[in-house]
Amino acid sequence: MTTPSESNNNNNNNNKRPRTQLSSDANDAASKHPHMAGAKAAIEEGIGEHGRKYGGGVRQLTEVEEQVISHEKEAEKIVDSLPADDDKVPEMNLYMPQSLKNVIFCGHLVTDLDSIAGAIGAAALYGGVPASASKINSETKFALDYWGVPTPTPIEELLKERPDAGVCLVDHQQTSQMNPAIQADNIVGVIDHHALQSKTIVTEKPIYIDIRPWGSMSTIVAHTYLTHSRRPPKHIAGMLLCAILSDTLNLQGPTTTEWDRLVVAVLADIAGVDDIDKLASKQFKAKSKELANMSAVNLVNGDRKTFTFEASGFSGEIGFAVVETTDDDAILSRVDELLPELVACKKEKGLECIFLAVVNIVKLHSQLLLCGPTERALAEATFGGKYLNDDQSLMDLGGRVSRKKDYIPYMTKTINGGWKRPMGRGPSTVDVSQLGTLAVDPNDPHGKVTRQGSTLGKKLDRLREEDEEKKMEMDDDDDLLTI
Repeated sequence: MTTPSESNNNNNNNNKRPRTQLSSDANDAASKHPHMAGAKAAIEEGIGEHGRKYGGGVRQLTEVEEQVISHEKEAEKIVDSLPADDDKVPEMNLYMPQSLKNVIFCGHLVTDLDSIAGAIGAAALYGGVPASASKINSETKFALDYWGVPTPTPIEELLKERPDAGVCLVDHQQTSQMNPAIQADNIVGVIDHHALQSKTIVTEKPIYIDIRPWGSMSTIVAHTYLTHSRRPPKHIAGMLLCAILSDTLNLQGPTTTEWDRLVVAVLADIAGVDDIDKLASKQFKAKSKELANMSAVNLVNGDRKTFTFEASGFSGEIGFAVVETTDDDAILSRVDELLPELVACKKEKGLECIFLAVVNIVKLHSQLLLCGPTERALAEATFGGKYLNDDQSLMDLGGRVSRKKDYIPYMTKTINGGWKRPMGRGPSTVDVSQLGTLAVDPNDPHGKVTRQGSTLGKKLDRLREEDEEKKMEMDDDDDLLTI
């Protein structure tokens, strides 16, 4: 059995931890910082080289005592810089997880721009490798080409080369959205902005987690760059910027936060973007090539511009949205879904009118969606097009395909020429309570924004069902006449 004195006599061996020298001005420090960074007892009792003796021996400082004493001055400096309240956090050394170094950063299946840009940005930030979980979509390809960034290698190929590599999940944390090549034991981190719901990953050991209730996972990555006083390279700033614009519907979506807005401004400056609206418009056009992944909310708001008019017969703001596509039938088949969304957007944005033009960029032909009597009256006075359905909600605009050249100039001429809005009422004058609310679909890997609780669509459905019943009755009458 080793006695304290024997332990003291053995303290000269090479395996002993070096003793921490206590500060000579400990008393002065104690007067200003009475807790001494948690080392008050050890310092006052003189534990250590000049410390209390146990049967002729000296009790050495424990490791935790050594650590708090060695960091005492640094800790006190941070405390001194703190304000009286907790509204402001001072500058200090921020944590950078070493567990993410050399790992693979991979997004979810049904890959979108946020998952790819986030993986690229996080890999550059933490010193890892970006990967793709599945085939990229048209919007992601646009951003990669625009900023000159190579497409990340498929996760299957990377894990085939490095089967034991650690993986950090980005933009998801549910096993149902995870590429099957990823094993749970390999997961070392999660960076995400989605809710924790069913099928969230389970790990045997603690991992790095960064989940924030922001509009985009790329906002989190960009913010981490900035808080560590690191400037993201131009191409990475551009990718992160495009991803935030995509996930937040150009900062108009319900999940958009002030952090998203601030970071977009910062990234635009770093990436050298002079016209962010132009970039957003190009990106939306690329995205609209894959209409199946776009909600009605996205289609109405993706490329919508607002115009203000002050004339004798009309004053107010008009919204004009455009969807350019090679498959206009895919859009027009969703008219019943788009019309209620136009009404909702009109009310929420305080617009007097709202239009959605569907432009076939191959045939150079367009059609205009009309959600109410004011829209119909203005479209008739401006374009005089033929109605394509019985409820007069769709007008043929022929070869007019440009909002800048074909739509707004002629509409301006009509309004300034004395046009007055009609007094009739219709679907566009419904109560706000019927609109429902914008919400993110928790089961969609893209975080698709949809409208929930709206009664407008049901109302329009009932009207159309009644029309169909009347048509069927007329058909039955015709059959009776031919017998």
